[in-house]
This record gives sequence, structure tokens and C-alpha cells, in this order.
Amino acid sequence: MDSIQERTFCKWLNTKLETHGYPPMISLMTDLSDGVRLIQLMIIQGDVSLGKYNKSPRMRIQKAENVTKALDFIASRGVKLTNIGPEDIIDGNLKLILGMIWTLILRFTIADIRKVNCEEGLSAKEGLLLWCQRQTARYQEVDVQDFTYSWTDGLALCALIHRHRPELLDYHALDFNDHHGNTRKALQVAQGFLGIPQLLEVEDLCDARPPDERSVMTYVAGFFHAFSSMDQAETVSRRVEKFADLMMSVWASRNDYEARIRTLLAAMREKQDEWKQVMIEGTYATAMKRSADFVEYKQTVKRGWVTEKQDLASLLGNIQTKLKTYNLRPYQPPSGLGIELQDLDVSWTRLLEAEKNQSKKINSHIRNIKEALRHKFARAASEFERKLRTISLHLSSMTGPLESQQDQVEQIQHDLAPLNGALDNIAEIEEELRQANIEENDHTVFTHADLEFELKLVQQTVVKKIKFLDNQIVARNMSNLTPAQLEQFESTFRYFDKNGNNTLSVDEMVAALASLGIACPDEEVMEIHDQLVKEYGDVTFEAFINLMVEITEDQTSPDQLRDAFRGLAYDKEYVTEVDLKAGMLPQNAIDYLREAMPKAANAMDQEGYDYEAWLDQVFH
Repeated sequence: MDSIQERTFCKWLNTKLETHGYPPMISLMTDLSDGVRLIQLMIIQGDVSLGKYNKSPRMRIQKAENVTKALDFIASRGVKLTNIGPEDIIDGNLKLILGMIWTLILRFTIADIRKVNCEEGLSAKEGLLLWCQRQTARYQEVDVQDFTYSWTDGLALCALIHRHRPELLDYHALDFNDHHGNTRKALQVAQGFLGIPQLLEVEDLCDARPPDERSVMTYVAGFFHAFSSMDQAETVSRRVEKFADLMMSVWASRNDYEARIRTLLAAMREKQDEWKQVMIEGTYATAMKRSADFVEYKQTVKRGWVTEKQDLASLLGNIQTKLKTYNLRPYQPPSGLGIELQDLDVSWTRLLEAEKNQSKKINSHIRNIKEALRHKFARAASEFERKLRTISLHLSSMTGPLESQQDQVEQIQHDLAPLNGALDNIAEIEEELRQANIEENDHTVFTHADLEFELKLVQQTVVKKIKFLDNQIVARNMSNLTPAQLEQFESTFRYFDKNGNNTLSVDEMVAALASLGIACPDEEVMEIHDQLVKEYGDVTFEAFINLMVEITEDQTSPDQLRDAFRGLAYDKEYVTEVDLKAGMLPQNAIDYLREAMPKAANAMDQEGYDYEAWLDQVFH
């Protein structure tokens, strides 16, 4: 076993020495005896100079000075070496030399793994073992319990590679009984494509009984360091990509809002100009035709405007809520387009006034009316519409913490219930008008159908607002999940919840995950399903969303975004298009960032963008 360990440790030392231009070692017993290689290794690991030393010692006292200098430096770094002195290294005591090198490997290669796993009380060995278990958990054929027999079939090494770089190795095409072939493939891929030095031979893993634990740990630690740096780079790019997606979503919503409100205001002005120019003349039949056209306008064009007006109010409120959720600057609509400034409400009031005037023009030709019924209906309809408008204004101008808005909307939903009775009363009055052959009312522009439509619209808006606020609360509490993702996950859950009982069966859960591009074996989905049932009582909507958060977890805080951009820019004060492409961002995200970020004045060799200034603009 010492021969395997000696060979592995010698290879480990050579990876350090050769990288820095020092010649490789052949034997630990002889090549360390003069202390030169040991000093060189300490210079590499400590990144400091150890001062003058004997580079070609011939006498034993010179060798002892070199070895003593190296051992003293090791001790100064907090590494405790026991039962070994300069004479043991000079005389080539292999057992003690192997123990010293193992201590150095623990200190310089494996110790940091315990910190990354963030598990209190774990040793370096336990930390590395826990990382291996987590990375191979979804591979049923792999059961990493130690650093000896768990690695003899090569599957654990193949699983580590496939987990992080599936394009390099087709795990599912392996012959699980070909232990030597699997191990050989893993060693070759690791060295050829991942830069992990081959410290072990196939026979060291497959034929040794048992494999040398320290040698296996030393080799597997190389996988941890290779994949940890890869995961960190992917996280940086993914964080910038998600933030770009968020900003593009806000930008699209703002453009949609401004274009639609301009169209609505122009159409309302055009209709009012048309009414001003039309003279109500002619026979009773002509007047009735005008009346019929007016009714058709209210039942078609105006209802479309009512819907659009309500949708625009909700859209603006949702934009502001989304920006506040992510601590971004509030949106200030262009002059004349801000619902919070009552621009649309002023125009709407003018439209209603124009409608009233148009209605009076028509009704002047049909005077056989009963004024009392008109007043009776107008009072009830106006009061009803006033309540609806008050509720709509409250919904569109709602501010404050999300939970406070949620309470307000639920109270509004409770207050809407009595309006159904008031609407029935309006229907009874309208029937009285019909029986009296009264087809017009100068005192109101509303009918029972109009108010019924607007009541349903407000009720639908309340439901949408409750749903939206629920989503924003979830999005805020799950800071790595964008609202667009949350809406996608929610719609997926609702679609596959076929019986509408707010839970997913195993088959429904398989289909839901597949529709989101998450392909898992049925056995793994069953395990996840059983775990969620155990934790939540069933696979409810909350359980499903929490599962998706675990799968897509990420953060989007200002400091993390600055670090992410700085990582993409290789610590420059500006980022270039080449940097963004190197970070593997999608082209649409790159195009958006180039348009959104200001150009950097201090870019030297190519066009750069000042990401610091841009982040200062979009965050509070």
C-alpha cells in the first residue's frame, strides 16, 4: 500500500513543482533528502520567499539546514508535524515522509472543502465525502460511503464528471459491470478535458483491496476544486442573465403601457370630436337610429375602452410593484400618461361628459319620458358606478408593503358582495323603464348591462390583483426567483392539476417537470414526490414552488450583481461585448445590456460599458 501512496504523493508534488518550472521528482526517499524540493514546494504553496538556502547541498549539515528551514516554515503556517525531524527526511524514512506529505495535502488541498460545505464540526475528510455524496445523489448505481471500496467500479468518478459536464461523458451508456473500463474512461476524461492530474492508475482503484484511502482522497479533491470554480463562473453568468431578463421584462411592460395608453387617449378624443360635429336632426326613425348606434357604441367600443382602462391601471400598478419588489427605481411615465397623476381619469371624465351630451342630443327627439323613473335609475346607477370607480381607483393607486396591499384587496373583495343586491335593484328599475317605453335617460350613461359588465370586470381585477400580490410576496421571499419564472411555474402547476384539487400526483408531477425542461427518471420523481408529501402533507402549490426554487435557486442583490459584472469584466471598471459573450450570456441579453448600459469613458482597447453607473441608476 505504501508503494501506491508513495507514487500518488510523488505525482501530487510533481503537479506543483512542474507547474512552476521545477524538475519532477522520482523518489520521495531520495529526492526530498537534501531539502531543496521541500523548500521549493513551500515557496509554491506559501507564495513567499524563504530566503537563501543551499541549492546544491553536498554535506549533511547543509541538507539539514534546508530541511529545517522548510519544516520551520510549515510550522509557521499552523501545520503541526509530529514525530518527524530533519534526520528522518535526510535518511529517507518513507513512513514518516508519507505522513508529513499527507499532512501537507490536508492543509493545502483538502482543508478548504470543509468551509465550502458549511457543515459545523465536519473534518476535511467528512467535508469531501459529503460533497461527493451530494453530487452523486441522483445516480442510483453510486453509493459513496468511504474513500476505498466506493470507488472501485469507476461509476462514482463517472457520475462526478457527468453531473457537471454531461457532454464529456455519457453516463447512461456505460457498462456498469466494466469496472476497469469505466475507471479508465473517467481518468482519461478528467485529465484530458478537466485538467485534473492522473494521480492514480486504474489498478490502484480496481484491484487494490482496499484502495489506499489517502491516495483516493488526494485524487478526488482535484474534482472538487475543478468543479467548484466552474460552478462559481456559471453562477456569475446566470445572475447577470437573470437580471437582464428582469430589466427586459420591465422595459417591455413600460413600452406596452405607453403605447396602449396613447392609443386609448387618441381614440377617446376622436370619438368626442365626432360627436361635436354630428347634428341630431330628422325624423323619429332617424333619432332612434342615432340612439341604436349610440347603444352599440356603449356595448362594443366603450366596453373595450373600459376593459383597456382597467387593464392599464393594473399594468402600471404591477410595473411599480415589480420594481419595488426588486428595490429598483420607480417608473415615472411620460407627461400626460401617468394614472397616478389622474391623466387618464381626466380624459375618461371628459369622455363621459361627451357621452352625456351626445345622449342629450339624441334624447331631445324622444321626450315622452317619465322623469321620476329617469332620476330614480340615474341615482342608483350613478351611486353604483361611483362605488365601482372608487374601488377601481383604490386598486390602481394602492401602495405600501405587499402584505398591507393584500389586506386592502381582500377587504375590497369583501365589500363587493353587497353590490350584487344593488345591481338587482337597478335591474328592477330598468324593467320599469322598459315597461314605460322609456328608451333613454339624460341623467346617466349607464345601463344595467354596463354596470353588470363593470362589476364583473372589477371582481376579475380584484382576483387578478390578489393573485399578483401573492406572486410578488413569493417572489420577494424567494429572491432568486423572478416574477416571470413564478408565473411560469404557477401556470404549469394549474395546467397539470387536472382535477383542480391543488395537488399533483406522481404522473402529473412528471409531466409538469418535463414541460419545464426538467427531465428526471420516474424513480427519482417518485422519491421527490414522497419527500414533498412527507414534508407538506401532499404536493401542494407551495410545495411545488419550493421544489422549483431549490432547482433554480439564485440571488439578485445589488452587491452580488456588482460582483457578477466584475467577474465577467475580469476586474475591469467596464465590461465589453467580448466579456459578455465569454460569459455565455444569450444574445438577446447581450443586446439589451449594450443598449441599457452607458459607455465607459476609460475603455482603452475597445468599446466598453460602465456597469457600475448603470447599477447605480436602477437600484435605490
